[in-house]
Amino acid sequence: MTNYNIYQSPFSWRYGSPEMRRTWSEKNKRLIWRQIWVALAEVQVTYGLVQAEQAADLKAHCREIDMPRALEIEAEIQHDLMAEVKTFAEQCPVGAGIIHLGATSMDVEDNADALRLRQSLDLILQRLDKLLSLLAGWMRRYASTPLIAFTHLQPAEPSTLGYRLAQYAQDLLNDRQNLANLRQNICGKGFKGAVGTSASYAELLGVEEIANFELQLSRKLSLPFFPVASQTYPRKQDYFILAGLSGLGASLYKMAFDLRLLQSPPIGELSEPFGREQVGSSAMPFKRNPIRAEKIDSLGRYLAQLPRVAWDNAAHSLLERTLDDSANRRIILPEAFLAADEMLKTMQVILEGLRVDENALSRNLETYGTFAATERVLMAAVKAGAGRQEMHELIRAHAMQAWESIRAGQVNPLRASLVSDPLLLRHLSMAEIDRLLDYSAYLGDAPRRTLALADLIDG
Repeated sequence: MTNYNIYQSPFSWRYGSPEMRRTWSEKNKRLIWRQIWVALAEVQVTYGLVQAEQAADLKAHCREIDMPRALEIEAEIQHDLMAEVKTFAEQCPVGAGIIHLGATSMDVEDNADALRLRQSLDLILQRLDKLLSLLAGWMRRYASTPLIAFTHLQPAEPSTLGYRLAQYAQDLLNDRQNLANLRQNICGKGFKGAVGTSASYAELLGVEEIANFELQLSRKLSLPFFPVASQTYPRKQDYFILAGLSGLGASLYKMAFDLRLLQSPPIGELSEPFGREQVGSSAMPFKRNPIRAEKIDSLGRYLAQLPRVAWDNAAHSLLERTLDDSANRRIILPEAFLAADEMLKTMQVILEGLRVDENALSRNLETYGTFAATERVLMAAVKAGAGRQEMHELIRAHAMQAWESIRAGQVNPLRASLVSDPLLLRHLSMAEIDRLLDYSAYLGDAPRRTLALADLIDG
């Protein structure tokens, strides 16, 4: 039960899913430690180092986690893994004497961390797949729905809502491929002892048996091992994974940031869901703040900083190891995954209830679309014999005058002024200018590319 009388991390109860919290829980960590001790004992049985009854005794009691007792022992000896060894031993009268035989702490802890990293990436990939599927659905629905695109936060040319969403989907699909590759390549330290030489196991088994010994443990744990390690697995593995999560965070951050802009009433094209009883502001009852998108961006800023800590851990791991990574790894590994998990979870809620204001899409396109279509007029006039720079300056003057009219709250007069310009009419007819200023079809192949990416996601 959460104790509200002392500090609790927001990740303990506010951010992240129960599944991700369980993965990084003390109980799950210790269950994996015990799984590794059982595997170690079972392989040692095949070498005659351990009795089968001793390994069976460990396996029979491996799920009996007793946190109060383990913490009581840790308070005395100041070593969490050895406290768990002693707690486990008290529960295993037959196997107590062979727990952790030949191992150093990081033979257990680093292999356990590798397994937890893999479990966590599986959860992230499942959430990401759901998000991509939702995006593909929206892309199909709005593949050909025109809108005015923005560059430099200024109205630019027409695009489609589906194509805008496809840009987010493409980034997320790349993130998925990167994270899947990282997951596939996760390795444990293996069982290499205090400085990575496997000297303790060589004493027990003989040097010639070490490779086969590790191979059996790798298969039993379904975990590949680094061929070379010091006391720990290379800390660059943590850096690569956190950098991958940070990259995912960047994609979600941009998507949420864009939504915050588009939800602003002057644009008003998209908005996140807003509950019937939801309160937007304690002072302003009318407010509909984009709190979900803002939360994604807030967590994204935090997630973006964590790879730097992992970088320092890798770069500062002096010689065969130092302990100055240990405390922060207890924070950065779980919190990176919990932050990414919450960002994905929140974006899923947004997409499941996304509100599209098609009237706003049409209004903004009507207001600014004619400006974009002037590019067609320019190209057609030049093809008809006009000077490119002369036409560019002429159209620019009309556009700037029309822009001032819009700023004054008037209807865009650009079409009317262009079709009546005598210099332009020397090269193009009024009907041709009017046709060229029809921006609704000025979409290139955006709909086709949108649907092709949706097919790739769903395939």
